[in-house]
Amino acid sequence: MTVTAADLDVVLGCFDQALRRVVDRDWTRQAGDVEWDCRHTAEHVGDCLLSYAAQLVTAPVKGYVPMLATVEDGASNADVLDVALTGGRLLAAAVRTTGPEVRAFHPTGLADAAGFAAMGCVELLMHGEDIATGLGVPERIDPPRDVCARVLTRLFPEQHVEGDAWQALRWCAGRIELPGRPRRTGWKWRGAPFDE
Repeated sequence: MTVTAADLDVVLGCFDQALRRVVDRDWTRQAGDVEWDCRHTAEHVGDCLLSYAAQLVTAPVKGYVPMLATVEDGASNADVLDVALTGGRLLAAAVRTTGPEVRAFHPTGLADAAGFAAMGCVELLMHGEDIATGLGVPERIDPPRDVCARVLTRLFPEQHVEGDAWQALRWCAGRIELPGRPRRTGWKWRGAPFDE
């Protein structure tokens, strides 16, 4: 149940499909429950995914590669969306070319390419949902459940949630409550492979 670059490609498609058609809306509106507006949230996604790609390419074991991706002043909403997608595509390329033995720093453990791919999927899905909610997109993000199941297994191996894998992933990432399961606070995923 490895998370792959192909999974990232699918999630990038979901993110783009949900948000590309609403680039003409007001992206200064708050993105879901996060403290950022939609533009800053998309910028964060691009920066985060680019940082994950840098980690895989450089493979530091102590700390992040000291870089920050920001959107230029005057960039359109479509440009901001492209920044997020660019970070994701660069991460997918890094995942494709990184050997299984490579480990790189993440605060939740030295992660492999599958771990960074899974983290990238969560960033895209959760923040894509935040942005879509803020912009009033009725369909929002609707990822394939098999991808969600692989991401759940990789990042949240200690959680056993029955039912829809997308809803389970949202619960694990502290976005929703489920019947008999209050909304999680202070959650974190596991960056390192489960057996390490």
